[in-house]
Amino acid sequence: MARLPVRLRTLLTAATTTALLAAAPAHAGVYGDELTKCLVRSTAQEDRTQLAQWMFAVMSLHPEVSRNANFTDAQRLEINKNAAALFERLLTRACVAEAREAINYEGAAAFQSSFQTLGQVAARELLSNPRVNAGVAELSRYLDNKKLEATLGTTK
Repeated sequence: MARLPVRLRTLLTAATTTALLAAAPAHAGVYGDELTKCLVRSTAQEDRTQLAQWMFAVMSLHPEVSRNANFTDAQRLEINKNAAALFERLLTRACVAEAREAINYEGAAAFQSSFQTLGQVAARELLSNPRVNAGVAELSRYLDNKKLEATLGTTK
């Protein structure tokens, strides 16, 4: 099967990321935007990997997914503790002013939007790993390129 055009591969990666973070979209205002910037700025790659591990562990609790991921109780406890410590550090030390303003002026939606964006950044970093990227690309072996190109109007 022919290789997908770069544009379609990019869309496929974006769709995969969206599928990983399928939370309802939240819209934040200026204070939420400042909180988002602070959260991203205040996390290192290790923090974002930790967040992605937590997201994966939480998603693995779904009955349709749980058979594909086996976490011991001890592993899940450690992942939860690490994520809680990260959230606590971000909200009580790194981004205190931004968090206060966001919650006071825009409410919980600002937090949802800000942490959703941070989760997207974390997932994007994981998806940029060559092995993960190869795993995503594996899907293209089973796609009908001609059908996609004809349907999406990408034929030249």
